[in-house]
Amino acid sequence: MSLFCGTACRTKSFLCYRLLSTFVTKTRYLFELKEDDDACKKAQQTGAFYLFHSLAPLLQKSEHQYLAPKHSLLELERLLGKLGQDTQRIEDSVLIGCSEQQEAWFALDLGLNSSSSINASLQKSEMEKELKGSFIELRKALFQLNVKDASLLSTAQALLHWHGVHQFCSRSGQPTKKNMAGSKRVCPSNEIIYYPQIQVNLRELEAAAWFSYDEVATALRRNKPYTQQQSEAFAFWLPPKLAIAHQLIKEWVEKPTCSTLPV
Repeated sequence: MSLFCGTACRTKSFLCYRLLSTFVTKTRYLFELKEDDDACKKAQQTGAFYLFHSLAPLLQKSEHQYLAPKHSLLELERLLGKLGQDTQRIEDSVLIGCSEQQEAWFALDLGLNSSSSINASLQKSEMEKELKGSFIELRKALFQLNVKDASLLSTAQALLHWHGVHQFCSRSGQPTKKNMAGSKRVCPSNEIIYYPQIQVNLRELEAAAWFSYDEVATALRRNKPYTQQQSEAFAFWLPPKLAIAHQLIKEWVEKPTCSTLPV
């Protein structure tokens, strides 16, 4: 029995070590792409792109769920050429992650810069026909996506939105310029750097705090309705189950964790 337990513990430790090693490798690779424009541009050559139109992701229906198709740089260039678009628009893409094999993933919104709502509608319809899919509001499709795609597209949408509303410097009023990965924007006139906001904006949030894994897991196990939770004296309550925020929290709690690592 002790031999079996020892073997099981060593196996678990090895698997945890592999998970951590993979995470560290991906994190370092993504950091390199965020800091080095040349490296990021090179990664686009072998990377994959998720397409959006006015913050709605391109999805394809497959039985009872949606799939988020990926496109290579060559496929994207061909698409833009067919639609009469300049391939320079690819520089508007943002880095959203990578695979364990270091295939970089990017998101590109082809509808945010349309000159008018009429042109945007025509362009959207044309793209959907060409791509054999539909640009669907993420909130409506979230529960018909797998966990990986739901998380990735939520990240992409948030980052694309941030870039859309930070086109100008708050001090000089001049246009800001994103780096290749989209991890920051810089004002050329005064060199102020803007990053996606990881601090609390008290104009948007009433309060914020840190909670432990156990506290969040306990909150998830409560089966009472959202309105009833609000009336009770808990440290915090979760958003309703249909909310995107609830699903993201649930995904984080249900991910496998490693409590011990080999020394």
